[in-house]
Amino acid sequence: MPQGPRAERVGEGFREILAEAIQKLKDPRIGFVTITGVKVSHDLRVAWVYFTVFGDAAAKAGSRAALRSATPHLRHELGRQIRLKVVPELRFEEDDTLATGQRIDRILDQLHHEEGASHDA
Repeated sequence: MPQGPRAERVGEGFREILAEAIQKLKDPRIGFVTITGVKVSHDLRVAWVYFTVFGDAAAKAGSRAALRSATPHLRHELGRQIRLKVVPELRFEEDDTLATGQRIDRILDQLHHEEGASHDA
């Protein structure tokens, strides 16, 4: 979904506000969460919030649940700090870009290792 310049600006503003608001949440399930980006629909009614969580599957699941339960509070924070007619619906999505990159690196390392072993034989 290509975004226009306004949607990109609004998304970046949302990212900054949400990153700060999430750090202030008191929910113990929230782990080390980083907001990696926010994509906003053309009509600015929906914002997809992409995040990463440091930790194992249980930490990720806890953080994901905590973010979803904090959504009304986070929307309220956005509404307080932005001037839009409608505060968008927030949809939290785990950003798997880092994990995908790490998986590609492992595959490449394995291929280089196997290639080196075949040349030695």
